[in-house]
Amino acid sequence: MPSTLSPRNTTHVSARRQRDRLLVRVERRIEEFLADEQQRWAAIEPASAELLDCVADMFGSGGKRMRPAFCIAGHLAAGGDPDDPVVVDVAAALELLHSFALLHDDVMDASERRRNRPTAHVVHEELHGRRGWRGEGRRYGEAVAVLAGDLALVYAERLLADCPPHARRIWAELCTELMIGQFLDLRSAAQFSADPERARWIALLKSGRYTVSRPLALGAALAGGEGLLAPFEEYGLAVGEAFQLRDDLLDVFGDAELTGKPARLDFKQHKMTLLMSLALRDVPAVQALFAEDGTAPDPDVLHRLLVTAGVRDRVEAVIGERVDAAGRAIGEALTAEWAAELRTMAAEAAYRTG
Repeated sequence: MPSTLSPRNTTHVSARRQRDRLLVRVERRIEEFLADEQQRWAAIEPASAELLDCVADMFGSGGKRMRPAFCIAGHLAAGGDPDDPVVVDVAAALELLHSFALLHDDVMDASERRRNRPTAHVVHEELHGRRGWRGEGRRYGEAVAVLAGDLALVYAERLLADCPPHARRIWAELCTELMIGQFLDLRSAAQFSADPERARWIALLKSGRYTVSRPLALGAALAGGEGLLAPFEEYGLAVGEAFQLRDDLLDVFGDAELTGKPARLDFKQHKMTLLMSLALRDVPAVQALFAEDGTAPDPDVLHRLLVTAGVRDRVEAVIGERVDAAGRAIGEALTAEWAAELRTMAAEAAYRTG
């Protein structure tokens, strides 16, 4: 990690403390909201608890809370009121939107684990089997997980009741970009054509805007900081791309205990990440591994080739360049304290291990 962007920089301690105090309020807001919903529906129909529990379990299983953190950072860096309850609700909505995306992701990717726990569709497939119910257990489990994701999205929308129209427009763009990015990711995997530029574009949609630039813009808009939208956009796209590329590397080279999900899932799903696009385009030995029918090669063999061909190092270089670009983007736009905090957040996103 570049030393100039070390997360151990101490010049921004008070900025981090302000952000973290608001994050505690966001956490409490979601917990109380979900607890109220669980209590209300338990009185109406006790069986409904199983669906609500999927949402509560996804939220309660942890996570980095990056989207709320960037929203709050954008708000405070733009001079927003730290006591404004609307920014807490918007940040909470972002985290519930993320729960929606993860519940659906796990179904689309046929992933069995998330945050070191069985995924919702696996849990409910097993419940179906233990109870001896009719129909196909796999389909039942997937349907429950999809509905739970839908419910998380409904809850996110409910938390936006007091969000002003100009910020709602940013939210709408964020949601649209997320869905289109997910579709293009699926389509690219099915097409299985090496296209590094498309891979980077998908990373920007699925992560750059969704994870960083739009949450920052939401926070700034709530604070009336429209003048920061341009530097936040540039910063956010750079950090978001670095974040997604790290995700790609962790899938291949990371520790499953730290990432909390199965290793090399992108290989199995034929995901056309930047790493895989570069390898298929530029490394004949990798091209030769893939049969014409699209059968995935031995993951261990592919893993070794990616290391020896230097593809990992090339992706690391792109990550480093993106982190540097993020630091330049915020330049003189923020106070020194908040510029330091956002540089630290960029480094934490790009160089994480899980």
